[in-house]
Amino acid sequence: MKALILAGGENKRLPMTKGFLELKGRKIIESTIGLLKEIFASVIISTNTPESYFYLGFPMVGDVMNYKGPMTGIFSALAALEETEIFVTACDMPFIRPDLIRYIVGRWSNTWEAVIPIFDGEPQPLLGIYSKKLLPRMEESIEKHIRGLRAFLNTREVQYIEEDQVRLIDQEGRSFVNINTIQDYEKERSAVGG
Repeated sequence: MKALILAGGENKRLPMTKGFLELKGRKIIESTIGLLKEIFASVIISTNTPESYFYLGFPMVGDVMNYKGPMTGIFSALAALEETEIFVTACDMPFIRPDLIRYIVGRWSNTWEAVIPIFDGEPQPLLGIYSKKLLPRMEESIEKHIRGLRAFLNTREVQYIEEDQVRLIDQEGRSFVNINTIQDYEKERSAVGG
């Protein structure tokens, strides 16, 4: 299984690329790559601005449909790669627990179309596994401008990982923290001390 980092966010609420924000002197995307390459055979970056990520030296995939959003990034990667499934995360999630990733991967079975953890009573679709089986319905959904991952997954064969199980691994759900605003960034930077 390969891992995909979604790095195509529009950054509407931040004046800079989210994955390039630094915590403890390291860019978030660099930390995420370091974590994922310990677990997966290969790490791929989903982006429509490859020139920003060339320096990392990792393979990239761009959107094959002209619609923005994480679903388009996931669809494009599944369509382009030979793998029957991929592990997906986002470039702005700095506190992902490697043991949670391993647990999600351990729950994978090709009888499912996706494996997604639950936290705070909600599916967390940016830390999970997606199957190629989703491609036809995903394409249809994107073309109809129905691109919310949670709503889409409600219509598919998804193995949801129970919240109590997730909390055994990550009690506070730090793995699901993402940075969308300057306020988020300053808060997390203070919490980790830089």
